[in-house]
Amino acid sequence: MTRRQPVDSVPMLSRGKHRNPHRGACFMEFASYLAGERWTDHPQCTHPLLAGLARAVNDHTSDDSRHALIGLIPSVIGLTGDDPRVDAGIAIRCAAAALPDVAEPRQRALAAGLIVTNRLLGELNTESSERMEVTDLRAHAQTALEMAPQAARWAANFTEGARLEPRTLQRQSAPCIVRVAVVGIAEACIPDPDKRLHQLLENVIHDCTRWLGPGQPFDTVDVSAAMFRAAAVFH
Repeated sequence: MTRRQPVDSVPMLSRGKHRNPHRGACFMEFASYLAGERWTDHPQCTHPLLAGLARAVNDHTSDDSRHALIGLIPSVIGLTGDDPRVDAGIAIRCAAAALPDVAEPRQRALAAGLIVTNRLLGELNTESSERMEVTDLRAHAQTALEMAPQAARWAANFTEGARLEPRTLQRQSAPCIVRVAVVGIAEACIPDPDKRLHQLLENVIHDCTRWLGPGQPFDTVDVSAAMFRAAAVFH
């Protein structure tokens, strides 16, 4: 019987995929472990687009600041569903957060995505028997467009008459909007982009909790203990 070596530290968050915690872990890999799933950065316990945002924020946050994300990991567990309005809401939140500060080419892309996604969200919410509360989110989107007037005018002309299908939103448009928003914030000439990315992820988790219901409860002590055990189990 092989004796395991003692583990004297909790593994740190790092970029990319990892075979096991001994080699490091990203945000969603730790979430998979805490949820009792196999070790993966695409666990079933979290909404796919929320998980995509978490991976992107993890990878585009600096090494010095990434560990601050660790307290958010338990809150994504159990937040899952297939309602396209959730995908639309996440995309709108990300686009609106990034739009005022990113470079002009990204502003145009985000403004166009924001307009058509906001339009689709309104249609889906009207058609649904159970309305999803998005008033504050749509107001945030409008404010973001007003803060980037040139991009907003271009996008309004470019998207006139365009209609986005829910399936296209979920498979292509929303993931693209999230990636452009995160990379745009990370590379923008703004104070403390790490803090902005952290706040964006926290805001989207809050939105998803409202729309999908609270996930599986964990406290910070449980998180630290579980990550310590992960380092030993996968040593």
